[in-house]
Amino acid sequence: MEHCSRAATRSDFYYVAMANWVVISSLATAGGTLVLAGATFASVRSGNRSARIAEESLLAGMRPLLMPSRPEDAPVKVTFVDSHYVVTPGGGATAEVTDSVLFFTMSLRNVGSGIAVLDGWHFETVDEPSHFTRPPVDKFRRLSRDLYVASGDVSFWQCAYRDPADPEFGQLRELVLARQRLVVDLLYGDHLGGQRMISRFLLIPRGDGGWMATVGRHWNVGRPDPREAKPSPA
Repeated sequence: MEHCSRAATRSDFYYVAMANWVVISSLATAGGTLVLAGATFASVRSGNRSARIAEESLLAGMRPLLMPSRPEDAPVKVTFVDSHYVVTPGGGATAEVTDSVLFFTMSLRNVGSGIAVLDGWHFETVDEPSHFTRPPVDKFRRLSRDLYVASGDVSFWQCAYRDPADPEFGQLRELVLARQRLVVDLLYGDHLGGQRMISRFLLIPRGDGGWMATVGRHWNVGRPDPREAKPSPA
């Protein structure tokens, strides 16, 4: 009986030892799998981050940004569909009024990395437009043709009002004749139709009868804007 008892004890010890090694082996396998999963997650996350950085770098290389041209830039001759033409000076704009047509032009420089394709315009005719709120895209009037501004180069924007019954016609005509400041927003993007932006320009009357162009604000369309919050007064 004693011999049988000792044999049973040794058998039980061997069984428990074997059971412990099985558990240890399972835990080690699970730990290795967890480590591998963590490494895979970190690798995928790093890969996604690298892909986002590469995509952003590619987009930055195609992104336009319009500013007024410099006063020393050469004048630009702008022709309208009815063969009317004006010469727009560097850093300036033109505003011509007749009884039936209003002609506007502005000299532009693209300081961004990609070509700019102008799509539309919108005049702010209120006395004090908000410079913190981006104007809705659906308010913009489409250009009758695409206007291109190459990176680092000078070109122009133009528009005409040919319907005296248009509510904006009378308002803009009065502002031009009274030599008041004009506020115009331009909608444009890259040559693929993406990265659209809105830039707000001010046309300021000069003492010599001409108009000076300056820019007040830029907004992103469809992308986060770094100035979403209204700044506090200085």
